[in-house]
Amino acid sequence: MPKIGHKVKIFSALEVANICGVVNQTAINWIKNGYLKAFTTPGGQYRIYAKDLAAFLDNRGMGDSGEALQVLLEKADWKALLIASSDQELSNRLRDELFGLLPDFSVFQAFDGFELGLRLTGEKPGFILLDWDLPGISHNKLLQLLKGDPGFGKPFVFAMGDEIETGDIVDRVFTKALNSEVLVEAIKDLEKQTSATA
Repeated sequence: MPKIGHKVKIFSALEVANICGVVNQTAINWIKNGYLKAFTTPGGQYRIYAKDLAAFLDNRGMGDSGEALQVLLEKADWKALLIASSDQELSNRLRDELFGLLPDFSVFQAFDGFELGLRLTGEKPGFILLDWDLPGISHNKLLQLLKGDPGFGKPFVFAMGDEIETGDIVDRVFTKALNSEVLVEAIKDLEKQTSATA
């Protein structure tokens, strides 16, 4: 399966059209005529791997579109939060409360290191609440990866736990007695930084 850094990115025909500045039907015609490699979903929709789109843009000499694609691939989803905690009761409570407090956000959950990896590459959340007791991860390696690899979009990371080393690179530290409203306040504060650089 093709990869862009650590992330497999798939585009719809409409997303391709938006990147290239054309109407949806033009992107579909490119696919039907064999200019743009794509596959079909069980529902009959076209999907394009990022590497195939990049090759198409290079072959067509569409440099500006290639830059737009690169920017899109590097951006995190600033309206998505991932709660990574093996404490399902705590995770579910926070998720349920955040649905009401952040109605325009997607809230995802991971209960171990494996699920965390899947969610990070699949959803690319802009905000991560990381339980320091989560099994199956090395905190320092994970933080270096998240903060250093543009493929993850450089998300904001909140550490949650009662004994967290202050030397670790995190954006906020919370105890496990975390109040959802305090978390929302931190997210909204950091959201201002994302809109300032957008």
